Amino acid sequence: MKIGIVGAGMVGSSAGFALAIAGYANEIVFVDKNEALAVAQAEDISHAVPFMSATRVRAGGYADLAGAGIVVLSAGVGQRPGEGRLELLERNAVVIRSIVSEILAVVPDPILLVAANPVDIITHIAAKISGLPPHRVIGSGTILDTARFRSLLARHIEISPQSIPAFVIGEHGDSEVLAWSGAVAGSADLISFAAQLGKPITEDVRKAIDHDVRNAAYKIIEGKGATYYGIGAGIARIVRAITRDEGSVLSVAIHTDHVAGVDNVTLSLPRVVGARGVTADLLPDLEPSEQQALTRSAQMLKELSDSLHI
Repeated sequence: MKIGIVGAGMVGSSAGFALAIAGYANEIVFVDKNEALAVAQAEDISHAVPFMSATRVRAGGYADLAGAGIVVLSAGVGQRPGEGRLELLERNAVVIRSIVSEILAVVPDPILLVAANPVDIITHIAAKISGLPPHRVIGSGTILDTARFRSLLARHIEISPQSIPAFVIGEHGDSEVLAWSGAVAGSADLISFAAQLGKPITEDVRKAIDHDVRNAAYKIIEGKGATYYGIGAGIARIVRAITRDEGSVLSVAIHTDHVAGVDNVTLSLPRVVGARGVTADLLPDLEPSEQQALTRSAQMLKELSDSLHI
């Protein structure tokens, strides 16, 4: 499949690199308002390809996206000094409207994969202005938070993170919900499994993991200015599920008619992802406190998206 990436910054380029070396696409096209940046990223990544795959990587304009099955949106505007979150979102809405219009002019029925932050709201905007079915406008959502959760659990229990189907749901942000009660490992619930391995998940361990998942981005940004490798790999994982029609269960964000008592909100749940986009939504078994936290997260996102003038 041909993949377009609009936005050749650190997130877009990391996604392109992950996709190219894994061979999940036969062609990747970078589009960016800074044409020199798009060319440089495409050239640099293309020089890594001979070691790993046969993916063709190049830069181009919107017209070069013709024939793409998936277009990744990783472009957006940064926050100005003294600018409020709502003002930033409304400026990003203008940018996303322009980008989506350009994409749909040459690719009338793509799967849009949104990676720009705040991803839940940007995905909501993209779905609304594109007119595409909600299951074809997918935000990366909490796929990265879920990876962080599994990584920290695996580090504690000393098993592979791929063996721990635990999820983070809700907002990709401060109100996200770690679904401890639905987490399993092997054929047992996570708490029982960890105890059997002599690595009990005490309340202190749980609090530490919760803190580290929620604050991972802040720690990374403090150290190197931005996060991009993790989300780049997350985007590549979503693309793989689509291009191979896997029916994989991934924590991604789409517009959702009703969840946790809130209507018409865009947030993350475990969802089945395949060639047609999202084909089913799942809800982990939640404790009452987790259910209440998910409702609060959904309400916050709903209020924010409803306040936008789009």
